[in-house]
Amino acid sequence: MTLTKVDEIIDEYQGEDSWLVMILQDIQEEYNFLPLPALERIAEKLDIPLSRVYNVATFYSSLSLTERGKHLIKVCDGTACHLRGFTNLRDEINRQLGIREAQTTEDRMFTLEVVACLGACALAPVMSIDGKCYGNMTLEKVREVLDFYRKQKNEQKLK
Repeated sequence: MTLTKVDEIIDEYQGEDSWLVMILQDIQEEYNFLPLPALERIAEKLDIPLSRVYNVATFYSSLSLTERGKHLIKVCDGTACHLRGFTNLRDEINRQLGIREAQTTEDRMFTLEVVACLGACALAPVMSIDGKCYGNMTLEKVREVLDFYRKQKNEQKLK
């Protein structure tokens, strides 16, 4: 792995450790996760212990040390969603994609996460893909939404 882009991101923040969270977010944006060599380079360039970088990287649930799919699916298991069909929603996603929570499809297209709350209780059950919220989900709506994202992938292959 070349660390040129990691160096550029760190340099954008003048190598200041007070920007550690922003640096981690930008690196994740670039690689879709936080590779260990990138964490090591951050520690080296900011002159801070690797354990500090790791602690911050694992503290925030939006950061990931494992590679994620192109599309991040979050399924809400908050009280309203749980009572209104979370289990069926999650199970349908499992069936459609062949993955479980915290897994990524073989084609690296989708990663599934179960979260405590998406903040859209009135729309329960809710899921989001890449931050776009889908509410009042039914099994049919799950299939339609996933098919929409699959279609995007197939259209990109044709280009």
